[in-house]
Amino acid sequence: MILSYAVPALVFLLAPVFVLWLCRRVPLLGRIGPILILYVLGAVLGNLPLLGIAFFPEGLPAVQEALSSITIPLAIPLLLSGCIFRRSDTRGQLLSMLFGMLAVIIAVVGGYLLFGARMSPADDPLYGAKVGAMMTGTYTGGTVNMASIQKMLSVREETFILANTADMVISFLYLVFLVSVGIRLFRRILPYKGPASPAASDAPEEERRPFEGLASRKGLRSGAASLGIALLIFGISYLAATYVNSMTESDIFMVVFILLLTTAGIGVSFIQPVRTLPYSNDIGMYCIYVFSIVVASMADFSRIDLSGSLYVFLYLTFIVFGSLLLHTLLSRLLRIDADTMVITSVAYINSPPFVPVIATAMKNPGMLVPGLSIGIIGYAAGNYLGLLIFQLLSAL
Repeated sequence: MILSYAVPALVFLLAPVFVLWLCRRVPLLGRIGPILILYVLGAVLGNLPLLGIAFFPEGLPAVQEALSSITIPLAIPLLLSGCIFRRSDTRGQLLSMLFGMLAVIIAVVGGYLLFGARMSPADDPLYGAKVGAMMTGTYTGGTVNMASIQKMLSVREETFILANTADMVISFLYLVFLVSVGIRLFRRILPYKGPASPAASDAPEEERRPFEGLASRKGLRSGAASLGIALLIFGISYLAATYVNSMTESDIFMVVFILLLTTAGIGVSFIQPVRTLPYSNDIGMYCIYVFSIVVASMADFSRIDLSGSLYVFLYLTFIVFGSLLLHTLLSRLLRIDADTMVITSVAYINSPPFVPVIATAMKNPGMLVPGLSIGIIGYAAGNYLGLLIFQLLSAL
């Protein structure tokens, strides 16, 4: 019984060590980057039954849920605590936020006109409108908005499961596209100014390989201090968000939780001894790597039934990549920089927990705070936009 939990947990926690070692030894893999390799590895581990973790179906879902829920909330304060915050490009971020939201809405409506009638069964003429409403909430906020809209519109459970499964698969492919070629592509199409100015490392000028010296006594003390501060922020933020959520009728836990994590991470960065801890960024990035392989392993391709849900998959694909294309065109029109556009799109399409993943892939920690802030606003607006879009689509 213990092995059904321990084996998958060890695979997920130790796989990034092997991948990082490979990236250092093989130049080609180093250019691909550990995040994309871990995504591919996670998808293979989660979908090939002959591999180790598939032999432990009792413990695997619990391990996936636990690690995916813990790693990003730990990574946020770890990555933010080592940053120096300066004036940022608020105009570009505000425009990107508005354009990203507008792009999702236009893509939802346009996709409904193409696929809405075809995917609606005879016994539910509002099926397409309900799916469009849930996707509006999801792609401006997150899964929590999808669940809220399902309850508000009394969407059937099987419809919710289908939409959620399609969303996981398409969002996974979207992330793979960004990490593999998308970031470089958008930096060619849109203005690119290098790493954003709002945040910069306070580390010494000389190059230090990640985790170098961590095994020494001094390194272990420093790493333990970084992790201890992140765990303290995690615990306080979790308890506070749980309390606030219990005082309201709507589910605002995730909004409050991420807001508190971000605020606390920024706050401790102004404490010089905390900001200069050398391993905070390394441990935070390792959390990102663990999250990458875990979340990729959760994409269950065996649940895809294209014969019975083809138009739902086409609709969601149109929304995700159509909104990305439209967001890019609008950003080029007003010369919004590439990294701001990408992080905004990720905050909407994948939700705030994926912002640190892409900020790490871009090697641009200055995008952390704008991305998380935009994502939090999306959480707050998602339910309202979903209901408005439902009314609009129902009238078409």
